[in-house]
Amino acid sequence: MKEGAELPPLDVEITRTLIVAGAIASRDYQDVHHDPEAARAKGSPDIFMNILTTNGLVGRYITDHFGPNSRLRKVAIRLGVPNYPGDTMQLRGEVERVDGDEVTVKVTGDNSRGRHVTGTVQVVLP
Repeated sequence: MKEGAELPPLDVEITRTLIVAGAIASRDYQDVHHDPEAARAKGSPDIFMNILTTNGLVGRYITDHFGPNSRLRKVAIRLGVPNYPGDTMQLRGEVERVDGDEVTVKVTGDNSRGRHVTGTVQVVLP
């Protein structure tokens, strides 16, 4: 692994099931993540993905690439535009730093509205 290396992109279909299941799995019962009418009443066109689901997808992207024995040391993300049902988010990564068995990857995730997530992940390789 070399600095500047790009990870292959990962396309994630944003479905209602993914949004609701991620919210339930992370115990985020905010109505905007499962109730379209409540989301609209609060100014959103539909339900939208929570940050914990995005965080999990970013982690999956990294471990899918580096393997099941890799260990996430730190995941730091910031959200941008929402992920709504019916869209696709494309995750991309670029190696920023390699220090022995630790690799730092810059991750972005874009959908049709723009940049959904930006962040860095430190991963320890086996």
